[in-house]
Amino acid sequence: MKCPICGKPVSLNDPEMPFCGERCRLIDLGKWADEDYRIPISSEAPALSNPPVDPAKDDDDE
Repeated sequence: MKCPICGKPVSLNDPEMPFCGERCRLIDLGKWADEDYRIPISSEAPALSNPPVDPAKDDDDE
């Protein structure tokens, strides 16, 4: 396995795993704290091709 920060090989038995050492672990923690890691979201709701039908509305009552 490789360290996600620097790419050095990491043993599965390493106490800092998945990082190669404390330095890379702290770099990763700093990225989380600085909000460098994000899940992108769309600011707009997707357009509906067929709007939902309201079963409570009865067209015969009009």
